[in-house]
Amino acid sequence: MEVPAAPATDGNENKGLKTLISLYSNFLWNRVVGFVPSSDSNFLGKIPIYFRSRSRKRQACLPLPLPSNSLQYSPVTTEASRVCDVLHDILEHIFSNLHNIQKNMQFWQSRAEGSNAQKVKFMVLERGPQAFIEGTIQLIHGCVAEGSSIKNICLSASAHISERIAILTNLRCSLATFLAEVYMEIDRFGEELLRDPENSLPSLLIRINGLFFKLEASVGHLHAMRQCDSSVEGSYSVPLLFEKLPEINQEGSQWTDCEIRDAINLVYQNLEKLDLYLSYIVAKHRKPRKVTQYWIRYTCGVVGLSVCSMWLIGHSRLMGSPDIDNWLREARDSTISFFSDHVEQPLLSIRDELFETFRKRHRGMMDLEEVQLTSNSLHRMLLAFSEQTKGQKFPENAPDQEMLEIVMARYEKELTHPITNLLNGELARAMLIQVQKLKLDIETAMLELNQILRANEINFAILAALPAFFLSLALIMLMRAWFKQDTRAEGRGRIARLQRRLLVVEVEKKIMQYRTFVDKGMEKDAQCVYGLLLYSLDRLYHAVERHARATGEWQWLSQDIIDLGKPSLQTEYKLRVTARLERAYDCLLPSLKRQ
Repeated sequence: MEVPAAPATDGNENKGLKTLISLYSNFLWNRVVGFVPSSDSNFLGKIPIYFRSRSRKRQACLPLPLPSNSLQYSPVTTEASRVCDVLHDILEHIFSNLHNIQKNMQFWQSRAEGSNAQKVKFMVLERGPQAFIEGTIQLIHGCVAEGSSIKNICLSASAHISERIAILTNLRCSLATFLAEVYMEIDRFGEELLRDPENSLPSLLIRINGLFFKLEASVGHLHAMRQCDSSVEGSYSVPLLFEKLPEINQEGSQWTDCEIRDAINLVYQNLEKLDLYLSYIVAKHRKPRKVTQYWIRYTCGVVGLSVCSMWLIGHSRLMGSPDIDNWLREARDSTISFFSDHVEQPLLSIRDELFETFRKRHRGMMDLEEVQLTSNSLHRMLLAFSEQTKGQKFPENAPDQEMLEIVMARYEKELTHPITNLLNGELARAMLIQVQKLKLDIETAMLELNQILRANEINFAILAALPAFFLSLALIMLMRAWFKQDTRAEGRGRIARLQRRLLVVEVEKKIMQYRTFVDKGMEKDAQCVYGLLLYSLDRLYHAVERHARATGEWQWLSQDIIDLGKPSLQTEYKLRVTARLERAYDCLLPSLKRQ
C-alpha cells in the first residue's frame, strides 16, 4: 500500500518546485518590465542623472566660465556638481553639432566658389550613378535640341549648393546664438552658483529651459524656407518641440532634490531631441560621402579587381591549372637571385676587399724601423765619403745635409770626365749614395701614406655603410610621413602649425566683428558672432592642448583662451591676449622663428 504512494509524493514535490520557480520568474520579469520604458513612461526620470551623465566618456571642450578663485567658497554641493555636468554636456553637444555643420558648410562653399566646369563635374560625376545618368541624358538632350544644357546644369548646381548653404548657415547661426546665451548665463550665475547654490540653481535651470524654447523658435522657420522645387530628397521631420518645465514652484526660492533631478533630466531630454533633429537636418544637407564622390574610381577598381580575380581563378588550382604555382616559384627564385646578385654578394665583396686590402697593406707597407735603418745606412755612407774626400775626421752627429752637399760637389766634378771617373774615380760611389737617398725619400713617403690610410680606416667603414644607412633613413621618413599625414590643427607638421595660427586669426576677427555689431546695436548678430567666437576658441583649445602640455605652457595658454571667451572683459584686453598668443607660445609660433 505504501509503494504506490511514493510516486504521488514525488509528483507533488516536483509540482511545488515548478510553482516556486514560476513565482520567482514572474517576480523577476515584472521587475525588469517595470524598469524598461514603455511608450508613455518617463524613462529618463527613472535613470539617475549621475549615471547617465557619466556613463559615456565626457569629451574635453572649452571650460565653463566659472570664477577662477572658486576655492574660497564653500564646497560645491551635489546639486551644483550635477548642474555643472549638465552645462558641460550642453556645451559639448553644441560644439559637436557646430563642428559637423561647419565641415559641411565648408564643402558647399568650396563648391560654390568653383568654376562652371567644376560645378558641372560635381553635378554629373560626383553625386552617384543616378545623377550621372540624369546629367548625361540632360547633356545629350541639350546637344540634340541645340540648347544651352551646360548653362542649365550650372544654374541647377548653383541652386543645389545655395539651398544647402542657406539651411546650414541658419542652423549655425541659431546654434551659435543659443551657445552664446547659455555661456553668458553661466558667466552671470557662476559666482552665485558656487556661493549660494540652493537659491541660484532653480533660476539657472529656468533660464536654460527658456533658452531651449528660444532655440526652438529660431530653428522652426527652417520648414518655411524649404522651396517647392527643393533638391533635398524627402520631407523634413516633425518640427523641433522641447519639453517644458512644470509650472509648479517655478518661482520658488528652493527646490527639492527630486525637482532638481527632474529639471536636469528634462534638460537631457531636450538635448537628445536637439541632437536627433540636427542630425536629421544636417544629414539631408550634408556633403556627399567619399564613396559617392569617387564612385567612378571605385567602380573601375571593383571591375578591374573582378576581372583580375576571374583571371587568377582561371590559372589557379581551382581550375586545375598549375600556372600560379609556377609563377610564384619563379618569382621567389628571381627575388632570391636578385638579392644574392645585387645586394648580398656586392656587400660581401666590398667587405672582403676592404679587409684584405688592410691586411696586405699592413704586411707590405714600410714600418718606422725600416725607414730608420735606411736613414742610418745613408748617414754612414755620407760620413765615410766626406771623410775620404776632405781628408779630415767628421763628428758622428754631423748633419746629413752638409755631407750631402760635399757628395754633390764631388759628383759634379766627377761628371767632367764620366768614363774615366766611372772606372777610376768616385763617380759610381756618389751615384750609389744618391740612390740610397732616393730610397730613403720613397720609404718616408710610404710611411706617411701608411699613417694616413690607418687614420682613415673608420672613414672607409662608414663609407661602406652609407648605402644601407641612407636606405634605412628613407624608409623611416616614408613611414613617419605615412603615420603623421594628418594636417589638421592638432597635428605636428608645418601645415598643422599654420592651421593653429589661422585659428588665432579667426578668433581675432570674431572679436572685432562682435565689437562692431555691439557698437551698431545689432544684438542678434552680435550674439551669433559671439557664439562662433566660442566655437573657434573651442577648436583652438583642442588644437593646442597636447602640444602645450608637452612644452609646459598649458597652464598659462589655457587661461588665456578662457579669458578670450569671457564676455565681461574689454575688447582691447582680448586683442592684446591674441597678440600674446602668436608671439609667446611655442605651439603657435611660425616655423621660421622656431629655427
